[in-house]
Amino acid sequence: MRNKVTIVGAGNVGATTAQRIFDKGLSDVVLVDIVDGLPQGKALDMLESGPVISSDAQITGTNSYELTANSDVVVVTSGLARKPGMSRDDLLITNMNIITDVVSKTSELSPDSIHIIVTNPLDAMAQQSLKTSGFPAERVVGMAGILDTARYRTFLSQELNVSVNSVSAYVLGGHGDTMVPVIGSTSVAGTPIDKLIPAKRLEEIVNRARNGGAEIVNYLKTGSAYYAPSASIAQMIEAVLFDTKEILPCTAYLKGEYGIKDLYVGVPVKLGAAGVEEIIELDLTQHELAALQKSADSVQELVDIMEANQ
Repeated sequence: MRNKVTIVGAGNVGATTAQRIFDKGLSDVVLVDIVDGLPQGKALDMLESGPVISSDAQITGTNSYELTANSDVVVVTSGLARKPGMSRDDLLITNMNIITDVVSKTSELSPDSIHIIVTNPLDAMAQQSLKTSGFPAERVVGMAGILDTARYRTFLSQELNVSVNSVSAYVLGGHGDTMVPVIGSTSVAGTPIDKLIPAKRLEEIVNRARNGGAEIVNYLKTGSAYYAPSASIAQMIEAVLFDTKEILPCTAYLKGEYGIKDLYVGVPVKLGAAGVEEIIELDLTQHELAALQKSADSVQELVDIMEANQ
């Protein structure tokens, strides 16, 4: 029997994630959305591509949650997307209510699942998902750091005209303007990045990575990024389904690591069949640690606002 992955939200992020999973034949997929006909139509279209791409996976679209029962992984992408001029934090209360409704249903029907949260503002939504589900913290994880790191590595590879595979880097912290690219551990083929790129230019690249989502929103006008986010989600799903124990930057619940307690923040984790199996503590400089704690403070502010509105 194949694994089952449920994806809640059949918009661009959710549907593209479903396509990536179906194309690879990683698992059967259930695509859920409240819009009548939308998940059914997209799922059927993907299913009919199976003979062309040699995928025997099954994909089903639905407007209810019954078919999601006993999923191994649940990905939550549903919520309002950003528009030009909006920050991720502007979506807070509306998406908090959506997340609460969705996760209460998915966690009840799939009590042993790993939940991957994608809805923005992501760190706060992961915190709300943990509260709503009642799951152990290791089974609720957010997708952010892989995406932020991918943007950072992309810009560095372009700057140096090298393969992205030669760039080693991590971006930590909240998924927003306070995210923390860890320059001290960024390298290209083992060479520290600050020996290859002047400090001023490196800071420009860091800032572009921080604003990578907004840059795309400004281009699209009526939507936000979905190709890179869906690829990042798919990498997390593979790590869980195949128990790879890959070290990936994800939004995880900290219990004192990096001096941060009882809060979701982006850090490197060992990701496997049990979810977040270990928090990896990098050797940060004092400046980087202070920036990470400042980022955590920004997440805490959002969590406090949510608490006041419940």
